[in-house]
Amino acid sequence: MKKEKAVLLASVLCISSSLYAQKVQKDSIKTISLDNVEVISTRANQKTPVAFTNVTAKEIAHKNLGADIPYLLGNTPSVLTTSDAGAGVGYTSMRVRGTDGTRINVTVNGVPMNDSESHSLYFVNMPDLASSLRDIQVQRGAGTSTNGAGAFGASVNMQTEGVSMQPYTTLSSSYGSFNTHKETFKIGTGLLKNHWAFNARLSNIATGGYIDRASVNLNSYMLQAGYFNENTALRFVTFNGTEKTYHAWDYASKEDMKLYGRTYNPCGQYTDDAGNIRYYDNQTDNYHQQNYQVLLTQQLSENWNLHAALFYTKGAGYYEQYKTGRTLTDYGLTPFYNKDGEKIKKTDLVRRKQMENDFGGMIASIHYQNKVVDATVGGGINRYVGDHFGEITWVKNYVGALQPNERYYDNQGRKTDANIYAKATYLVAKGLNLYADLQYRYLNYQISGANDNFDWNTGAMQQLDVNDSFHFFNPKVGINWQISNQHRLFASYSVAQKEPTRNNYTDGMFTVYPKSERLNDYEMGYQFKSERFSAGANLYYMDYKDQLVLTGQLNEIGEAMAANMPNSYRMGVELMGSALLAKNLTLHLNATFSKNRIQDFTEVIYEDGWKNPIETQLGDTPIAFSPDMLLNGSINYTLGAFDMVWQTQYVSKQYMSNSKNEQQVLDAYNVSNFSLNYHFSLPHIKRVSVGVTLYNVFDEEYENNGWAYSKYEVKAGKNVRVDQAGYAAQAGTHLMGHLSLSF
Repeated sequence: MKKEKAVLLASVLCISSSLYAQKVQKDSIKTISLDNVEVISTRANQKTPVAFTNVTAKEIAHKNLGADIPYLLGNTPSVLTTSDAGAGVGYTSMRVRGTDGTRINVTVNGVPMNDSESHSLYFVNMPDLASSLRDIQVQRGAGTSTNGAGAFGASVNMQTEGVSMQPYTTLSSSYGSFNTHKETFKIGTGLLKNHWAFNARLSNIATGGYIDRASVNLNSYMLQAGYFNENTALRFVTFNGTEKTYHAWDYASKEDMKLYGRTYNPCGQYTDDAGNIRYYDNQTDNYHQQNYQVLLTQQLSENWNLHAALFYTKGAGYYEQYKTGRTLTDYGLTPFYNKDGEKIKKTDLVRRKQMENDFGGMIASIHYQNKVVDATVGGGINRYVGDHFGEITWVKNYVGALQPNERYYDNQGRKTDANIYAKATYLVAKGLNLYADLQYRYLNYQISGANDNFDWNTGAMQQLDVNDSFHFFNPKVGINWQISNQHRLFASYSVAQKEPTRNNYTDGMFTVYPKSERLNDYEMGYQFKSERFSAGANLYYMDYKDQLVLTGQLNEIGEAMAANMPNSYRMGVELMGSALLAKNLTLHLNATFSKNRIQDFTEVIYEDGWKNPIETQLGDTPIAFSPDMLLNGSINYTLGAFDMVWQTQYVSKQYMSNSKNEQQVLDAYNVSNFSLNYHFSLPHIKRVSVGVTLYNVFDEEYENNGWAYSKYEVKAGKNVRVDQAGYAAQAGTHLMGHLSLSF
């Protein structure tokens, strides 16, 4: 029904655009330019002494054939991507300088998007948002002050597209390997009566996945209504996403890949009574997320601008799992006797884990600019309430009654997050700017209720009682020297602090709160730019205090937990370059060479399940999932209406644990893609684009994510170490074709 309403609304907008679109007056250009003011408060510019990359709508559109946003950013400096399904659609994530998604701050129109508890952003819940973006800015390091989760390695600031001054309609579709397809319909009314404008988008993305059964079905829409006059821009934006994704996150061991192939997926596997291997049909993740934003930009005078936003996000969903050999009491169930009189304490069951959350708040900033000073004062406050609960929907051969909707765990998380910041750039001499950015952030996080972990010490589910508050002061200072039109030099020092995630509390020691983490970020950069050549280099040293990492340590009931490491760091150099080799031939290169270490790391491994911990001092070890070398290169060639792009990425070896275990490694890989596009026009069609993209041209066998686990088994009275690992296999050579029509 919701999809039908969206189609109907899109049709109404199409009619209105053709009936009521008016000629845009000259002063409309000034009106629309207000729409750009919103990005100033959280974005960097050429006077800001931080490392950043802007990705334009044109660059996004070139890759936007169905893959998630992380894959659209996969060739920007220091960015790595992962995909559970193996081809960039579905559950994907990104790392920047080795830091994972829980340490990357993400905003849309300045509104925080990271989940308040996990600190992650699940891009699968915002399918095809890329088709509604004006641009994306990736800030590496601590970056500038922003709203929401602490930027502990990077910030990704997305800005949705503004209104078009002319009416338009766009239809685009792509189809390719693994039955992957994407359909997008967009429409805009243009400026109506010189004040009003409406935009809409409707999208579907689906795939069978490279990995067995890793199917994905995503639906989304975006609606935007705007009012504009000479000094005011007021927009209402809503976008949603619904997803149904078959689990592919358990990954496969190398031994299983040899037996069953690289596409083997252990999720949902069980053995029936006849001894046949089967897979549970509804081993799926299901989620719906709805976002609402009201955005105001007000030009107060020639030098002053105000930006404010109200926002609300509603999310709800569940995932279901078939679990084999589960202890019934762990799920609040009573052991039973089968027909042979045998007492059954363990058996197969199906569990459903659910969550419902509400997140809302406001942000505001006021911006002042003259020839000497560029200053912003802003902040925001938000409130999150998240319910977590689980149900058992089926138990194999169970004798007894299963109560419908009976919860075996039920808890709630509540979080209040507020911040205020002031930042300014001051021109002290021609081309020389001093920068200061001061932020205060307050958080209170509470969790109460029964957790999904059974506590053998009490004979009941673990009881959660968390009430923790944080006061963070995050100063940033720097200098930017525009030596000439071609040369720029900058340096900065920044502090970022981050609270623990929900898992750090629920999987940690019952009686001890984890400590917050602190980053001291030192950055220095140089840029050169001319008409035919540009180059840049960034040096960084990211010094972490009390970073939370996995050590092998387990909590009181045997759950893996992260521990605060006193000292760790990331240091490296990022190199970027572009050259216009010929009139229609451009070369782009970037490379990151880094060293990522935990100092004085102690590995903890257990024998006999989770008893008898054995500690080993390993000294300095590489941080997991942090390659020492990352290279990107692309060649763009245009010939008339044709354009061709060749892109290559090389990623060096990555350890999957922090113990430098050579048995738990992602091997280095080198992947190349090639795309060919043709653009032309037809009567009544402004632009037609048709093309094909060939991924992994040389059929590289590689994995870009995984898990690692080690234990001791006692054999013949001796401890024998057992190292286990799972690997996210990625697709070999595959292709996508696409067609786009613009009216």
